[in-house]
Amino acid sequence: MPTLPTVTLADAVAAIVMLALNAYVILGGADFGAGVWDLLAVGRRAERQRAVIAEGIGPIWEANHVWLILVVVLLFVCFPPVYARLSVELHVPLVLMLIGIVLRGSAFTFRAYDSTGSAVQRHWGRLFSIASTVTPFVLGTCVGAIASGALAVPAGADFTARFLAPWTSPFALATGAFTLVVFAFLAAVYLTVEARDEDLREDFRQMAILAAIGVFACAGLVAWLGSRLDGAVTGALFTGPLALPLHAVTGLAALTAFAGLVRGRFRLARAAAVVQVSAIVWGWGYAQYPALIPGVHTVQSAAAPAITLKLVLIGLAGGAVVLVPSLWYLYRVFKSEAASAFVRVDTAEYRAPK
Repeated sequence: MPTLPTVTLADAVAAIVMLALNAYVILGGADFGAGVWDLLAVGRRAERQRAVIAEGIGPIWEANHVWLILVVVLLFVCFPPVYARLSVELHVPLVLMLIGIVLRGSAFTFRAYDSTGSAVQRHWGRLFSIASTVTPFVLGTCVGAIASGALAVPAGADFTARFLAPWTSPFALATGAFTLVVFAFLAAVYLTVEARDEDLREDFRQMAILAAIGVFACAGLVAWLGSRLDGAVTGALFTGPLALPLHAVTGLAALTAFAGLVRGRFRLARAAAVVQVSAIVWGWGYAQYPALIPGVHTVQSAAAPAITLKLVLIGLAGGAVVLVPSLWYLYRVFKSEAASAFVRVDTAEYRAPK
């Protein structure tokens, strides 16, 4: 009778890292995607679309960064060689990403509190939208660099080969585009639920359908480019024992989300989109396991001492008692039907900067 694989402390922490990353993608990723639609808003309803976007992300968008912070802290404490390798080899895109996060947050706040219609406010709105578009693309290129095994750079490599080539390869750039489109898809689906006016809901429905088609196209491009790389983790997505169930879940969720958008069942589409994107995130983790950085570090080789992992897990259990109810209450306050009716921007009168 086959024995079940042993789950180590390092495996448990790595799984929590994936959970946090999953939460960041489906929550914080949608905030970035909303900025993409803010940038692309055109036509006579563009101002009202931006109003719904501002209302949708305004109350909670900063709280979503707690998941990214958790990922960074867990890598630093529990997998220090991985943290060191990533922060050195990918320091260029990570700095660009950090700048984008800071500029995006600052610009969103300054736009909200500046005088409506001023030239300064228009500039802040443009900066918010551009930063919201560039940042997830750069994040995706980092993921592509890791998944492709490009960080296993030999000693003595020059600056370009070590610090630029890994995240600017065709596969990494395609992964960046895929990440951007996925975030835009999530945002548009969420906004179909957030919008109260039927015409705006129809606008976001069309955006979501277009983004869903883009997700399918980009996924095919990433898979094709990945299949041409030696040692790329994408191979496990087609040959691993769990490959078929993962593809089945992802495909079924994608079809359900698309059907929900076509038939106007937006809450069903939102739930299916969350499952679809979560399956993509976990598919990447499954294909790469047990490597954290393919060709460099595995979960076990990079793990901190057992006592450190134990203390971290105890701390996470205690912190979850505070964090999870707090986030639930935050969403209940700002995202319930009653709260939305109370804090909602009057989109009929809103005048966004042109």
